[in-house]
Amino acid sequence: MSDKERGAATPDKAVRQEGGAAKQEKLVGYFELLRRNSNFRWLWGGQVVSLLGDWFNIIASAILIRNLTESGFALGLLFTIRMLAPFFVAPLAGICADRFNRKHILILTEIVRGLLLLGFLFVRDENDILLLYILVALLYGVSGFFSPARSAILPDITSSGELGTANALSATTWSVMLAFGAAIGGFTTGIFGVHTAFIIDGLTFFVSAGLLLNIKLPKQFVSKGLIHERSKFSALGYMVRHPDIFFISLHKGAIGLLLSAGFMVVQVKIAKDIFIVGIDGAISLGLMYCMGGVGSGIGPIVTRIWTGDRDKPLRRSISLGYMIGAVGLLIAAPLLSLPIFVFGGFVRSVGGGIAWVFSTQLLLQRAPNEIRGRIFGTEFALFTLMSAVATAIVGAMMDLFGVQVVLWGMAALPLIPAVLWWLWQLRY
Repeated sequence: MSDKERGAATPDKAVRQEGGAAKQEKLVGYFELLRRNSNFRWLWGGQVVSLLGDWFNIIASAILIRNLTESGFALGLLFTIRMLAPFFVAPLAGICADRFNRKHILILTEIVRGLLLLGFLFVRDENDILLLYILVALLYGVSGFFSPARSAILPDITSSGELGTANALSATTWSVMLAFGAAIGGFTTGIFGVHTAFIIDGLTFFVSAGLLLNIKLPKQFVSKGLIHERSKFSALGYMVRHPDIFFISLHKGAIGLLLSAGFMVVQVKIAKDIFIVGIDGAISLGLMYCMGGVGSGIGPIVTRIWTGDRDKPLRRSISLGYMIGAVGLLIAAPLLSLPIFVFGGFVRSVGGGIAWVFSTQLLLQRAPNEIRGRIFGTEFALFTLMSAVATAIVGAMMDLFGVQVVLWGMAALPLIPAVLWWLWQLRY
């Protein structure tokens, strides 16, 4: 099947079908997808390179802020800015993903992010903290345009039988690059310093943009009249009329608030002050992020053997993911040793990965093309807002009560969305 035929094989009615896109065509394997779909191959290659640099930046920024301030609040503020910046641009980003060429949005954002990384080289002492915060806000504000466009473009370049595989592979790639990028970034930062990590991150964005240039989008399978009508669609209005779409879009916000964002702040504190390996705990932090990435990749891949892209098993597995995440936090909370804490983080990320990937798959299968970008933009806005709330609260709570008390409190929280989602399924 040619790339042109593949794009044309993804009409909106197939995406919106009750049972999901998987019913339209035989599912393909991961290697088969990469072999036969050149458009997805280029998109995936850009993702690999770009994500590698992302984790260099996260570790370098966290280590830098801890070195310059020694404040849990300042660290929490860094993560809060990372999350709030995309939130403020998400409504506009969703509109852009629906109105403009999604490929061009991806390329432009990669180039701008690469240029912004040059500014991080000027952060040298505590007087430059404000500059660091401004650069982080700009960098992740631009990233807020990238994420909805990338999510929305997947059905444009894959057939119905490829969509679930593409989504799972993309999510697993994020996890694998978290593992490798965090590990390599931790070692690089610990040995060569934070500014070397910033340089590498900037270069990866330019390489990614070059790879994305090779994507050849199929001709749009919607009429010009329908494109014009897109401006009349409201993502929130659509979600109100389709409550199942609304509740599915809440999952990433729940994951950010109750399972992932606050734990990222906790890991920095633990690596810096409790389980210290490498300069300022950079290596131990890289190890924590590495195993978290491995877990979030393994969880959905293994579980998808049972679920496939079938609607009901996907929904049931989301609640299971939250419960697995809670178990992981219970393992990590006692802070018995670095290996046990890392294992707890691994289990937590297995559950979070399942809930994240399967909620994305449900949206990909059910959201219509003409409003898909705005739905993913709204979903991303909720995720970033809730993550910002979590990082701010956790940073302040660590200063007040200590890291272990915070961890014990976090362990029970994932059960809330697990129960609420189960109750919605009973009604649905």
